[in-house]
Amino acid sequence: MAGPAEETPAIDGVVEETASPPAARSRGLWVLGEDRSVHKALGGGKTADVLLWKDKKTSAAVVGGATVLWVLFEVVEYHLLTLVSHVLIAALTILFLWSNATVFIKKSPPNVPEVQIPEDLAVNIALTLRAEINKALGLLREIALGHDLMKFIGVIVALWILSEIGELCDLLRLMYIVVLILHTVPILYHKYQDQVDDFAAKAHTELCKQYKVLDAKVLSKIPRAPPKDKKQN
Repeated sequence: MAGPAEETPAIDGVVEETASPPAARSRGLWVLGEDRSVHKALGGGKTADVLLWKDKKTSAAVVGGATVLWVLFEVVEYHLLTLVSHVLIAALTILFLWSNATVFIKKSPPNVPEVQIPEDLAVNIALTLRAEINKALGLLREIALGHDLMKFIGVIVALWILSEIGELCDLLRLMYIVVLILHTVPILYHKYQDQVDDFAAKAHTELCKQYKVLDAKVLSKIPRAPPKDKKQN
């Protein structure tokens, strides 16, 4: 007959409590997929550290630099070509005078590093752009041929949203807003991930119900292009 369960002995009158296992993550719609962290979804490297404010100095420098550029172009109404020209004039003038002044003040000239774009980096960027452009062209061709109604609706809605955003703000302001979003949304989602996933699960369920109703009443009655016959060997 089994004896009573042994209790953990107390040390100096304090009962030692066994640490309970962490609560399992709620089963719902996981925005980033199962067992995927925000850091891994952002690439897991230096970029993820900056966007999640793990490298606070770099994150603050990026947001601060973007804010300064936005103020210069939008508030002060500086032009890009003028700003670049003035910065280069000031930098080259200071370095030129410094390099020539070292002869008289007997100090070492400024250390100007040699900057070159690596060939492999340029090739990788070009290949990535090529793959993404080809993917976008393939998607547009598939939509134009009438093969996928949902993709057609999604692209039309996305383009309409972009056109509305374009009327509200110019490209520079839009880029600044994107920088702010990239430095706020990931860290907020990382902090409130469970709550966001639960809300997304409820929204996904409701959207599926509404889509079934729309498909039964409207989409299923729209004539579609016949599928292509596969060639038989």
